[in-house]
Amino acid sequence: MNPGEKWHSTTIVCVRLNGKVAMASDGQVTLGTTIMKKTAAKIRRLAGGDVLAGFAGSSADAFALFSRFEAKLDEYRGNLERAAIELAKDWRTDKMLRQLEALLIVADRNSSLLLSGTGDLISPEEGILAVGSGGPYALAAARALRKHCPDLSAADVARESLSIASQIDIYTNDSITLEEL
Repeated sequence: MNPGEKWHSTTIVCVRLNGKVAMASDGQVTLGTTIMKKTAAKIRRLAGGDVLAGFAGSSADAFALFSRFEAKLDEYRGNLERAAIELAKDWRTDKMLRQLEALLIVADRNSSLLLSGTGDLISPEEGILAVGSGGPYALAAARALRKHCPDLSAADVARESLSIASQIDIYTNDSITLEEL
């Protein structure tokens, strides 16, 4: 994907708060401007349920990345950060992988990371990551909710920020899947 090009795919948000991490996604699958499915699962539990992974982008590409990331987790005995670094290196240097159009957010009990095919490996300062076409809306909503609603849990912030994004972004719906560690 070229810099500045907009993802018309989905929305994934990951919120780390008070010792918990929650990841939420919408369920909409679009082909061009047509809604093909409303309840797709875009978050997976990996490493025996200890790691959450969510994707925005091409489904086939994301499944290929899930498989490779899970293999890296196995290779590095569940070490999320090491597995993410190695996947990011492979993704950036491998000619075939570089063609994949997807972004991944991965999280375990200790870390949350965003991975891209350009070699990006980002750990958020404030504990919030969001990707996809509704990502900027979900990110802004999650930041505001964290700041102004301190009694909300990580799951509540993730769910509500995605709900807000679904009211703004036409490629994001309100069929929300939520996973929490």
